[in-house]
Amino acid sequence: MDDMHYLLADLQAGRIDRRGFIKRALAAGISFSGIAAMLQSCGGGGGGSGSGSSGPAAITWSTWGNPGEIARFQAFTAKYNADHKANAKLVPIPVFADYLPKILTELNGGVAPDVFYADGTHIAKLVENQTIVELSSLLASSKSAEKADDYISGLWSSTKTLSGKIYGVPVDCNPLVLWYNKNVLQQAGVTDDPATLASQGKWTKEAFAAILEKVKATGKYGYILDDEAARYWSWVTTHDGKVFDNNGFGNFIAQDDPNAVEILTWLVTNVRSKLITFGATLPKGQGDDLAFMANQVAFVEAGRWYLPEFKTANGLQYDIVPWPSKSGQLAPAHVPSAYIVLNKKSKNPDAAFDFLTNFVSVAGQTFRLQGGGNAVPSIKGPDDVVISGNNPAHAQTFLDARNAGWALFPAQQGTPALSDDLKTSLEPVFLQGADLKTTLAKIAQMANPRIQQAQTLFQ
Repeated sequence: MDDMHYLLADLQAGRIDRRGFIKRALAAGISFSGIAAMLQSCGGGGGGSGSGSSGPAAITWSTWGNPGEIARFQAFTAKYNADHKANAKLVPIPVFADYLPKILTELNGGVAPDVFYADGTHIAKLVENQTIVELSSLLASSKSAEKADDYISGLWSSTKTLSGKIYGVPVDCNPLVLWYNKNVLQQAGVTDDPATLASQGKWTKEAFAAILEKVKATGKYGYILDDEAARYWSWVTTHDGKVFDNNGFGNFIAQDDPNAVEILTWLVTNVRSKLITFGATLPKGQGDDLAFMANQVAFVEAGRWYLPEFKTANGLQYDIVPWPSKSGQLAPAHVPSAYIVLNKKSKNPDAAFDFLTNFVSVAGQTFRLQGGGNAVPSIKGPDDVVISGNNPAHAQTFLDARNAGWALFPAQQGTPALSDDLKTSLEPVFLQGADLKTTLAKIAQMANPRIQQAQTLFQ
């Protein structure tokens, strides 16, 4: 967004006065007539604290993000302020590890932002503390730019209770797919294109393993399995298995599900035979993205977040394919999602909700994700931001995977620290030869009482 949007936002927020605005606008080459038109469009300028006039209600909002993402959020905020004659200010908290502690401290002190991002694992704490607004009635009202049914149904997770109460709206999402390196496959003598196999309904774990065998023979990595429970669960659900009962809100049951045990056993067996590389065993400082760009691995699992770096890597040839499945066709896998929530103690709740609903609207998501964005819309409609330019060639797979997939199961997402404990519990199976079935049974004993307690919040 150009500098004038920021200048207008500063004027409307009262951070500069009318004279300062005119001086800076002239320095930027804006004509007197243009300045007059802008001042008229925002009510003469100089509103906000320190101006003596009421002006638009001031709100703040916060999120985490890398510098590129923060720049895009700043641009959205400036455009929103200009378009809506509003006074919103972004206060970023770039480091994710610092994010929730800082937000909770600010909530306790009564100085938290009016609107803020929440990772799915944050929601349970925020609901328990009764610090965020239950949004169902607002989303159904005329104040909302979109309705709840406009969003992809599988993305709500623990932000939507069994009875339909909604505490957060998915800002966008990142369906997990397998990125494959065409150079590595070609060098290994692989003649079957994975995306073609998927389109033919032949993309099974057997077809996948046959490709991995050829890559292994070249001395390169075939597939890097990330050390995260949701990645294992993607294999379970694409092979007709279940991890939690009661539509994802209930107990951990993978230990008693034959399909789950079968595919997890397959994963463990192939990690131990070195056909699959366990992510935690990679050399220090070597991520799967770096190995991919160095043409050292055939398949990595990720969302659209790798596109910005892959498309600028010299000579890299890549495409994407869904998770292999029992049927050979597209099946549901994990769709990482984040949410935006409304502070219950906001002093300007109407202005805060207006910002929130515009941020996650069709127009808002289109603005934030177009032109090389690194995520996928969470709302029906703006699919062109993903498929425009056909990069990667099968970009439609992101949308198909989103429509079929699931945000992290509410039982896991809504139980504090459970995701970390699942990861810690399963690592010995892949790294130290621990027995899979015994470990799954122990996980159920550890997890289910905590899930049952946590789910009392989500009725």
